[in-house]
Amino acid sequence: MSEGEVTHPDERRRRWVGVGQSAAANSRAAGIEAASRAVAGRSAALLVVFCSDSHDLEQLLEGINEVSGNAPLIGCSTAGEIATAGPADLSVVVTALGGEGFSVATASASLDGERLSEGGAAVASCLSELAEREHRVLLLLTDGLAGDQQEIVRGAYSVAGAGVALVGGCAGDDMKMAATAQFHGSRVLANSVVAAAVGSDAPLGIGVRHGWRRVGEPMVVTKSADNRVYSLDGEPALDVYLSRLNAPAEAAVDAAAFTLFAMTHPLGLVRRSQEEHVRFIADANFEDRSLGCIAEVPQGGMAWIMQGDDASVLEATDRACTDALGALGGRPPVGLLTFDCIARRGVLGESGIRREIGRIAEHAAGAPVAGFYTYGEIARTSGIAGFHNQTLVVLAVS
Repeated sequence: MSEGEVTHPDERRRRWVGVGQSAAANSRAAGIEAASRAVAGRSAALLVVFCSDSHDLEQLLEGINEVSGNAPLIGCSTAGEIATAGPADLSVVVTALGGEGFSVATASASLDGERLSEGGAAVASCLSELAEREHRVLLLLTDGLAGDQQEIVRGAYSVAGAGVALVGGCAGDDMKMAATAQFHGSRVLANSVVAAAVGSDAPLGIGVRHGWRRVGEPMVVTKSADNRVYSLDGEPALDVYLSRLNAPAEAAVDAAAFTLFAMTHPLGLVRRSQEEHVRFIADANFEDRSLGCIAEVPQGGMAWIMQGDDASVLEATDRACTDALGALGGRPPVGLLTFDCIARRGVLGESGIRREIGRIAEHAAGAPVAGFYTYGEIARTSGIAGFHNQTLVVLAVS
């Protein structure tokens, strides 16, 4: 089955976003089908590709580029794909952006040797290639397994500065947690970050909300290093975490059981923002009793254990969409890009994620929706911090 292109009425004028999806098993055919529906014979300024890593990725990109005439392209592998009709697995989603009032530059950089900050700075340099536009955003897609993702954001911010919003997500690999892929043009990359700098004559809006609630009393992070937490309130972090939550016995001895439990019980860090920043707890070390998170947990800071349910997560969905659309100054959107954490999918379940995408489509009011389930989300509109876990980020294009 495949999804046809969904367009907004304003697309008939000067700016447009097209979305195409394909579940074809043949990778080249899937790329051709999804790209054809997204581009629909027009000249695209940028293509953004989200797909399962079950595909032959080189063949997939070959089909997409054949249709687009090698238009600028970035993308990544996922933990599930999102389009207007709803969520999917093992599919390909292509988003095409074009028409008047856009300028685009793309870049990629390796993250080898733990050079995360340098990689972020390197791709952000493509901002200098943009034609002058009033509104700018840097779209980042990173290897979600590369280490402390906040370092990539810091590196990009060091170049972009406070005047350019950062938005995006961390590539997935259908929850295998082995290796992710990034795309730049016709190249399939690994352990990399790719970026598209987008300049626009019309506003671009970003919303970021998570929907998790604090559980119990706060804790002091008494010992941590990078993305590893060794002690909370002076006690082994794993022991405190399991005790506070009355975790099932298997979570204390089995790595897979622990990860499944931790997916719906993240840590919340105090930030000067509308909500706490959330940190996904990816693993536990049963020997040194530490917790491993996707990004840095600063020593000496305050932390809470968080939990959520269908109602709180879907409320956050509505608020993220409202925030993103509210930044458009009353203009209707021509498209929405969404970056939704795989852990939120775990809370909502399969029926819940269909309701969630349906709600996003209602907010879009006829504009196409595309996105993917991530291993982490990027949204920096103020301050230097901009990496999130277990959060929904929405980019609205007008």
